[in-house]
Amino acid sequence: MTYVIVEPCVNTKDTACVDVCPVDCIHPTKDEDGFEEAEMLYIEPDECIDCGACEPACPVEAIFPEEDVPEQWESYIQKNADYFD
Repeated sequence: MTYVIVEPCVNTKDTACVDVCPVDCIHPTKDEDGFEEAEMLYIEPDECIDCGACEPACPVEAIFPEEDVPEQWESYIQKNADYFD
């Protein structure tokens, strides 16, 4: 299982989740190239350790465990993975 960032993050990119992630698997960060151009933040599924620290830190409730992603946002599971390909 991994955590997934979904639609409420689009055009929000609040980085509170980045600040609490112990393995730095949420990108882009504010200091990375492409942050301004990115539509949203993404979780690297292969790096996520499933700790859940990011979920309560998100002010727009855009982070879910993969198996709990609401049906209307299931496409974001692949969007998160694709960002890192």
